[in-house]
Amino acid sequence: RELIYTESDLIITPIIDNPKIMKPIPVRFDLKTLHMPAHSAEKLLSMKDMDWNDFLQQICSLLDSVEKNTGAARSKLNLLYYLCTVAVHKEVASKLMSSQLFSVLIQQLRAAANWDIRAKAARVIGLLALHTSELGENVPVSEAITILTELIRENFRNSKLKQCLLPTLGELLYLVASQEGKKEHPRECWVVPLAAYTVLMRCLREGVRLFHC
Repeated sequence: RELIYTESDLIITPIIDNPKIMKPIPVRFDLKTLHMPAHSAEKLLSMKDMDWNDFLQQICSLLDSVEKNTGAARSKLNLLYYLCTVAVHKEVASKLMSSQLFSVLIQQLRAAANWDIRAKAARVIGLLALHTSELGENVPVSEAITILTELIRENFRNSKLKQCLLPTLGELLYLVASQEGKKEHPRECWVVPLAAYTVLMRCLREGVRLFHC
């Protein structure tokens, strides 16, 4: 009985960017090609509502733009790299998670023509899920989980892509579980589709099989 539980059971470790799982890749963005001010997390938190809304509108417009050429795709990737740097701040992550940006990131995850953009959008979503301290009841988390599940299932043999998508799926599932524990009546938008658990268990079984091989 004494061996069933250990102190490590009480320690919550991140899934995304966890060096024990995978070596994190340094995130750098090019200030010259960002096409908007690269505000720090501190600056973002000190903004008035009008300035904050203008900042969000700029980001959403740039992400919504069509990737007509390689340069446009690079600019969008550069913006996503910038978002990765501010998404690690808890208060900023909470504000971004509850804003229209989350829906725009979901749209990029679903329909971006460039797979690198999809992967980086997933990374931003994962970082937001990891660092947000409060999840708004109207945040479409279930939609994000559904899209991630479909992408993993459709590209199940693509190990590189799964390594980009699975950590984000895990962070969203943990976020939903932890937030639902605080609510008496969870909202429908937090319902996790059964397919997400099915795909997750399939990935775990595949991982165990490869480990034994």
